[in-house]
Amino acid sequence: MAYQFLDTRRDGPIEYLTLNRPEVRNAFNERVIEELTRWAGAIASDERVRVVVIAGAGKAFCAIGRIHGAALGGGAGLAAVCDIAVADEQAIFGFTETKLGIVPAIISPYVLTKIGMSAARELFLTGMRFDAARAKEIGLVHCVVPEAELDACVNKYVAELLTAAPGAIATAKELLRKLWGRPVQDTIGITTDTIAARRVSEEGQEGMRAFLEKRKARWNLPTSTTSPCSGS
Repeated sequence: MAYQFLDTRRDGPIEYLTLNRPEVRNAFNERVIEELTRWAGAIASDERVRVVVIAGAGKAFCAIGRIHGAALGGGAGLAAVCDIAVADEQAIFGFTETKLGIVPAIISPYVLTKIGMSAARELFLTGMRFDAARAKEIGLVHCVVPEAELDACVNKYVAELLTAAPGAIATAKELLRKLWGRPVQDTIGITTDTIAARRVSEEGQEGMRAFLEKRKARWNLPTSTTSPCSGS
């Protein structure tokens, strides 16, 4: 599938997506949003893909995410959408829409889930920029490293994800969505049904056999040693 502002590369079960508008620091426009939507729809139905790494070409991310340079506005929102976000310690973030007379509306549900109401109030209302240390403090990113270690950190997370069963990961993500914001007493049926289904699933049975036989499960794949992202 051809894109104007996205570069994609497949390495086995890993999809590498690079936002490619470096001359404008990978800023979103209608075309970028349309291409991201089209790409996301295609990748969601591709069962061969187990991990996606999102990066930005040039000196800024825009926005598992590989974040370097600036991640402002929609770029910070894209970081919030990522299940796991890794940032260069020099990265700068900001929900800067109010500085332009608009608001971070589309991304707000994802950001609220990631950083909570208190931090969102501070950052949405002021539009202030903040560093990677603050981003980690509020939960927007999970790991902050020097730029030279960014790819190694991304590769570490990718390797860990590839040791987990893909169906179990999908179920875990769905479980988190179902449980978020519910009182504990309302979650018992959901959690018991989920674990019961996973125990008798093909993956659940294979995982137990692998554990008892002291071997790796069949989904446990080696990762490539090549650099994950181009143009960064």
